Amino acid sequence: MARQMTNRAHFRAILRLGLPLIASHLAQMAVHVTDTVMLGWYDVDALAAVSLAVPLFVVLFLVGSGFAWAITPVIAAAAASGQGAQVRRVTRMAMWLSALFAACVMPLFLFSDALLQALGQRGDLAKQAAAYLTVFGWSIFPALQIMVLKSYLSALEHPRAILVVTLVAAVANGVLNYALIFGNWGAPEMGIFGAAVASLTINTLSLAALAAYCMVATREHTLFRRLWRPDWEAFCRVFSLGWPIGLTSLAEAGLFSAVAVLMGWLGKVELAAHGIAIQLASLTFIVHVGLSQVATIRAGQAFGRGDPEDLRRGAILVLAISAGFALATVVLFLAAPEFLVGLFIDPTDPERPQVLALGVTLLAVAALFQLADGGQVMALGLLRGLQDTRVPMMIAVIAYWPLGLGAAYYLGFELGFGATGVWLGLVVGLGVAAIWMMVRFWTRGMRLASGR
Repeated sequence: MARQMTNRAHFRAILRLGLPLIASHLAQMAVHVTDTVMLGWYDVDALAAVSLAVPLFVVLFLVGSGFAWAITPVIAAAAASGQGAQVRRVTRMAMWLSALFAACVMPLFLFSDALLQALGQRGDLAKQAAAYLTVFGWSIFPALQIMVLKSYLSALEHPRAILVVTLVAAVANGVLNYALIFGNWGAPEMGIFGAAVASLTINTLSLAALAAYCMVATREHTLFRRLWRPDWEAFCRVFSLGWPIGLTSLAEAGLFSAVAVLMGWLGKVELAAHGIAIQLASLTFIVHVGLSQVATIRAGQAFGRGDPEDLRRGAILVLAISAGFALATVVLFLAAPEFLVGLFIDPTDPERPQVLALGVTLLAVAALFQLADGGQVMALGLLRGLQDTRVPMMIAVIAYWPLGLGAAYYLGFELGFGATGVWLGLVVGLGVAAIWMMVRFWTRGMRLASGR
């Protein structure tokens, strides 16, 4: 019988894998934050348009990422048991599925003007957001392939390569944004189009860099050899695990995108303030996403060994780290809201006071759902490690839509609390999901790990 890992060993293993993954997720998020900050300094209308466009992209990107997330526990288990061929098979088919998904959703970006206006958005903002998506939307192809390679490398415990590529990409995106949005260093002043071109360029180069690393560092898997050949057994396995993860992401991200639509109904100032507050909340949420990925890998390894005690200890520690960070975030959001929101707005913009005041209020609400938001994504990560994806999907759909979105509309419009009420609806949806999924992991999940 294998010797049990101590709590200290678990803690070290979590940090060794988790810190580079968290940092890489933060660097990736910095790309979107940079776009928001620079466009906010360029023009409030541009900021509002991007705040409308990006949620649509993010929703579809997260749904497509389900196939990438699905291979993480499979690769971790296969690599631990020496099944290199299985690692290659599922990774290739995840790349296939991701490319097919990108091709299917690309028309939504190309014809997003009609979609956004059908959702009740102002015509001028909808046209500007659609113009942005006609360029930025093409990023869905390299972005989803990047996610597959990141899942592949993280499951094989190569997080530092992911971190280096993502950090370089974040810096390069900032430089390109500065040149193309404002017309610096002799570049044309492209405004919102400049941000789209910069992001598309950086995503493409990042994919090339990760692919090159894989060909050198994991050459034993011959990942790209005969990539064109189908493997229908692996294809079906990745699809079976991936589509519930994608729909779970759709339920959550769709909730936030629907909230953006509700904010658009309220007005331009509300939409701009929402865009800033959601960027700040998303920035801290990325830390929990990285820890959730660690939870998936560690839970998958324990599940593969049939070691429920190792699973229990690891889960308690990773959840404790997530909760500790959430509490620190609450303190930050409540202690310095004006400073944080003010970073995103040009000091000379005449609408700055209104956007700043509402952004501060929304950030206070965001502090309320830090534990809930972190808890639900951590529970999802642990359940995915046990390859339990379909019931969590159903939990997410119920918690986020009938409950979360319903509460957002009722509080924001029926009771007249406006933007604050809409965000309080988020607290309801995330809180229910966190409690429900945690109960499932600690009951049914632990029984599954014990083989009962």
